[in-house]
Amino acid sequence: MKGFVTGKNLFAFDGFVGADPGNRLAIRVINDRAWQSLFARQLFVGPSAGELRSHKPDFTIMCINDFESIPKEDGTNSDVFIILNLSRGIVLIGGTSYAGEMKKSMFSTMNFVLPSRGVFPMHCSANMGRGGDTALFFGLSGTGKTTLSTDPDRMLIGDDEHGWSDRGIFNFEGGCYAKCIHLSREAEPEIWNAIRSGAVLENVVIDSRTLRPDFDDGKLTENTRVAYPLDHIPGAVTPSIGGNPKTIIFLTADAMGVLPPVSRLTEMGAMYHFMSGYTSKLAGTERGIKEPKATFSECFGAPFMPRHAAVYAGMLGERIKRYGAKTYFINTGWSGGPYGAGSRIKIRHSRAMVTAALSGALDAVPYRHDDLFNIDVPIECPGVPADVLNPRMTWPDRDSYDQAAERLAQMFVRNFTKFGGVSPQVLASGPRPSQDV
Repeated sequence: MKGFVTGKNLFAFDGFVGADPGNRLAIRVINDRAWQSLFARQLFVGPSAGELRSHKPDFTIMCINDFESIPKEDGTNSDVFIILNLSRGIVLIGGTSYAGEMKKSMFSTMNFVLPSRGVFPMHCSANMGRGGDTALFFGLSGTGKTTLSTDPDRMLIGDDEHGWSDRGIFNFEGGCYAKCIHLSREAEPEIWNAIRSGAVLENVVIDSRTLRPDFDDGKLTENTRVAYPLDHIPGAVTPSIGGNPKTIIFLTADAMGVLPPVSRLTEMGAMYHFMSGYTSKLAGTERGIKEPKATFSECFGAPFMPRHAAVYAGMLGERIKRYGAKTYFINTGWSGGPYGAGSRIKIRHSRAMVTAALSGALDAVPYRHDDLFNIDVPIECPGVPADVLNPRMTWPDRDSYDQAAERLAQMFVRNFTKFGGVSPQVLASGPRPSQDV
């Protein structure tokens, strides 16, 4: 790669990963594309003038779009490569124009480095209420993590990557990276208004006549994105640091249409579902995905978690117990049937469930226990029709629901067999299918 870039115009950015000065890494990002250098400037944490003068990178990221590997010679699966050398502090990226590889390579690095410092790294978004109460939103791409944490009534801390130390939480990044396929001003006004000078649109088709972005055009890919600095969101927390969370929300997009739209988890149940990381891969979140497909990604980010899932789950459980955080499981997927038969849960209903969890309204409502999934489901929730809260009642064929729910419960159990050395209490907190797996 060094020989390839010799004599070429390159762009460099010096900054940090981590808003907490005590738990950050200094980085240098080198690009062969100006727009990707702008992406790095918007997504990572920028230095002050004094920090820039004395900057010494712990890690260097070289992202060279035009440099491709030769699979037969280099042993790679394709001409695209992302190589992390943690001992040498270097990341090499080539053969791809997807800017997200830069941020995810450093996310993987932080997920390895921080646990040894007693800091819990998390694939989550975070926001803060006007009274200083902090909330976390865990979820994979397409679950609504960015959308639901970007709330006009709360202050955004960050939309994707955070650490939880003894002092509270901190953002790894200085910006947001939001999906914008089918983006509308009405449904997501904060993200819509964040797309202005300085924002980077990626994979978005520009209308040849109006020269405006066409957010409904997915002919290139469903994975259309926008990167923008945190200060494009009104009221964003600066620096992006918060206290110990009071509420934790796990987000899933269940394309089977059988999980309740909202439920409450115990400490052990939270550890079980955190290790499971269930959702459905949606079109545009991964190459080759045309229809939703059930998947389990431990810790809601398996490709980026180099340590055993039990390490991260143990850190989560310890913090839930120490700080008394309440954990909810919110399904933003399908209702009334699976994908293709049912419909996506309305975003206004998902927002109402989040609001009820954050406000404490879900503490004052009655619950029923779902014996199959072994979770507690509220019978009522402000702003959500009661029939929506019981997924079985939304299906026209209840027997078909029962069969689909049983299949998903069995999938949970089969997936969990890959984890060894898990406590009996955590194992007992998962789904309980009627048939042995």
